[in-house]
Amino acid sequence: MKFDELDLSYEVLDALDAMRFDECTPIQEQTIPVILEGHDLIACAQTGTGKTAAYLLPVIDRIADGGYPTDAINCLVMSPTRELAQQIDRQMEGFAYFLPVSSLAIYGGTDGRNFSRQQHGLKAGADVVIATPGRLLDHIQMGYVDLSKVSFFILDEADRMLDMGFHDDIMQIVKLLPANRQTLMFSATMPPKTRRLANDILTNPVEVSIAVSRPTEKIDQRACICHEGQKTPMLLQLFRTAHSKRVIVFAASKLKVKDLTRELRRAGLKAAEMHSDLDQIQRDEVLHGFRSGRLDILVATDILARGIDIDDISMVVNYDVPREAEDYVHRIGRTARANNDGMAVTLVGERDQPKFARIEKFLGYKVNRIPLSSGLGDAPSESDSAQANDRRKKKNAGGYGHGRKDRPRRNFQGKQPDQGQQQESNDTGKASEASVQRKLRSRGRRKPGGNTDKKPVDGEI
Repeated sequence: MKFDELDLSYEVLDALDAMRFDECTPIQEQTIPVILEGHDLIACAQTGTGKTAAYLLPVIDRIADGGYPTDAINCLVMSPTRELAQQIDRQMEGFAYFLPVSSLAIYGGTDGRNFSRQQHGLKAGADVVIATPGRLLDHIQMGYVDLSKVSFFILDEADRMLDMGFHDDIMQIVKLLPANRQTLMFSATMPPKTRRLANDILTNPVEVSIAVSRPTEKIDQRACICHEGQKTPMLLQLFRTAHSKRVIVFAASKLKVKDLTRELRRAGLKAAEMHSDLDQIQRDEVLHGFRSGRLDILVATDILARGIDIDDISMVVNYDVPREAEDYVHRIGRTARANNDGMAVTLVGERDQPKFARIEKFLGYKVNRIPLSSGLGDAPSESDSAQANDRRKKKNAGGYGHGRKDRPRRNFQGKQPDQGQQQESNDTGKASEASVQRKLRSRGRRKPGGNTDKKPVDGEI
């Protein structure tokens, strides 16, 4: 379906034409009419499918139609990260270019001047406020934020906000909203906690689900089975042969991100790191360098798994296999956006093979394997790694915890105690029990396990 087939104003269509947007994505085609009709909505679709436009276009169209206060917040969009809030705000500026609809982005990590700008905008009333929960609550607690006239409440990346622990913050904000509002929830996944939140804050919502949690077919997915020490040489060889620019490499920890970035720079590659230890100014500088072409590679934690909108990312590399299948989908969803193709390569170490097998089970197919580059040695076989993992599981089950109480007790020499030793042990245990009772009686106390309801007198602990 084309956008001009929807009931959108000419001004919105002119903005879309200027941005060279012609055809709707499936999520836009199914949700925009629902929003224009005023229904609450739960929309579930994978990353990179155009969810932001799906809710911004109909909302700014309705606000521009009139009937909403000019000095109040008419729409509140909640975002889990400042990067996503900035991205939404940029798209908002493009979509509303020909319309008298104002917007304001509220997020942390800024200096005093930006905080003052946010403060002034909230007091004056912006049509659309895009905010992270924590920073919005900071402003609310200062007493000048009025959410009583909000007509549209939107949760973007709702599942991630809950994963980041924002449930209580969201509910605190919801209490300040009018009951008569339209609530829209957009999410890449719909786990039980997200479903419970939807039940709490939405009223008779329409549900739309598009290809839930499956990567787009435009992504060429590949996996390389390797030892941990072979990952970095394989990554360097991958960059030499693929000649890819605008690459995101995901690693499991901040420390690994820093170390890997240093390795890539030593190899002469234009790489930078992105993680939560960087302040907002540093993050902005890194992203600007990446967008402008000064940097070819971003090495990042999952902070970039969502919330970055750069259309021409050619490749995503999972240096470490993500813990969950959903994280895998979000990571590789950074490429093959805006009708472009893309590649996703996962380096699978021996210990990560069970996790990657679960990801493939979730996807419903086996990801194509690529061999190790010549000169890097032999790769571990998948069958050997699976057997090693089974041996580790059996070893753990026979160690602390599982199955231990069913095994015969052994003495310090590792031998089975004979009958005489067992009797001697029992007699020693009885003698020790009698000794404990005598000591307790001499102190005027009860045997442990007796009456514990007695309150301690002064001085007792």
